[in-house]
Amino acid sequence: MAQVEAHITGTVWKIEVAVGDAVEEGDTVVILESMKMEMPVEAEDEGTVTAVLVEEGQAVSEGDPLVELG
Repeated sequence: MAQVEAHITGTVWKIEVAVGDAVEEGDTVVILESMKMEMPVEAEDEGTVTAVLVEEGQAVSEGDPLVELG
């Protein structure tokens, strides 16, 4: 199992995937907003989304897990 983690501190602006979605390496899974900028978070591995660990509007810190891939 792999986790996609936040690379910056910010707010979850949009979740681009749902449980059961297949993702490829480089696919955007979440968009974070930080300092009025939208920052896409990309999957580092391919797999199937097994859990979405955040909600839109939630504040996250760098390194927080956002999505689990199985």
